[in-house]
Amino acid sequence: MSGILPLHFGKLSKLKLLALGFNHFEGSLPPSLMNCTNLVEIHMAANNLEGDISMVNFSKLSQLSKLDLVRNHFTGTFPTSLYSCHSLKAIRLSNNSTEGQIQPEILSLKSLSFLSLGGLTNITGAMNILMHCKSLQVLIISYSFKGEEMPVDEGMVDFGGFQNLRSLTLYYCEFTGQMPLWLSKLKNVEILILEGCKLTGPIPRSLGTLPKLFFLFLVDNQISGEFPKELCGLPRLVHEPTTDQVEDYIELPIYTDAGRTYPRRLSNWPPTISVSFNHIHGRIPTEIGQMHLLHNLGLAGNYFSGNIPEQISNLKNLENLSLSMNHLSGNIPLSLANLNFLKYFNVSYNNLEGPIPTSTQLQSFNASAFEGNSELCGSPLHNECLPIKGIDADNKNNQGVDNEHDFPWLYIFIALGFIVGFWGSVWFFNC
Repeated sequence: MSGILPLHFGKLSKLKLLALGFNHFEGSLPPSLMNCTNLVEIHMAANNLEGDISMVNFSKLSQLSKLDLVRNHFTGTFPTSLYSCHSLKAIRLSNNSTEGQIQPEILSLKSLSFLSLGGLTNITGAMNILMHCKSLQVLIISYSFKGEEMPVDEGMVDFGGFQNLRSLTLYYCEFTGQMPLWLSKLKNVEILILEGCKLTGPIPRSLGTLPKLFFLFLVDNQISGEFPKELCGLPRLVHEPTTDQVEDYIELPIYTDAGRTYPRRLSNWPPTISVSFNHIHGRIPTEIGQMHLLHNLGLAGNYFSGNIPEQISNLKNLENLSLSMNHLSGNIPLSLANLNFLKYFNVSYNNLEGPIPTSTQLQSFNASAFEGNSELCGSPLHNECLPIKGIDADNKNNQGVDNEHDFPWLYIFIALGFIVGFWGSVWFFNC
């Protein structure tokens, strides 16, 4: 549907649900809509609506529980009139052209459990306020805090907030600084996404102590150091969750850029660890084989060296494995043939050598998954394997070579294809 919203919405005095999302409506929200005092939910996502959202007076909508205006063209700051809507459980204003700071008045929304905003400034102030939203379970902030420094522990005095937070997403918030240790105090966090945030320094080892974390997405930062083996012991990736695991639904769906909807129940998200496109070096820890429940493992675009650990074959639930654009050497382990659920596999642009294991699922993948390894041979590549003379291939694989080499310029283009082809199905842009 398209066109301008009717100006006489106010005559619908009994209207409780307005669901016109994913259409082509344009213009502003009609002022008369605010006379529909029985409104409980407003869903106007993904339209072409515009205007200064801060000028809309929501204060009469005392029963409003959900407001979803994501992916429109609104401008202005967060509407202060929403602070009068004490029944609000979910607010999503991201992917607009709004700006401003989080105000302490948001704490008056005692039932707020889902908040998604963009264009914010003052990250320290925002975190110090939002950490006291006791009902907050899902926090998504995108395209905010550009050039600001991520608050460290000294800036989060007496940290004891976010105690009910289950999902924290900071998406392309281009601040500076390292991953703070206070993230390790979020004991109820199940999903932690810090993508495109220009974070530096190592991954805190203490993240491995988070008892409920099973989805860790740190793609496209400047993180350095080694992959902490402590992450391989995350309880939710090693052991099945207990029966007392929270199973309630989040208030609003989360969409992918292609329109796919992620599960409303967070525990149904695929167990994932991805640190792709950073500056992480060293060997892939053998402890990685402990994460039996892992579905997605992304290590592409780093400086990992040494062999591909045999222990990866212990990840029987693995569906997506990306090791491309690293410094990995040696043979592809024969044991990877035991990964029966692989839908995506990529080891391109490393220093791998020897034959691709035959009569396995690995040969069902396109040749592009193996290219950029000059000494690799066998189907689906076109170069045939020559007989090995005087070399113990297995022993050579165990020894490995930690070669250092520079990425070819072609990696830039491969990376773009990788993001679109694989992680586009795993991650979302329209939060």
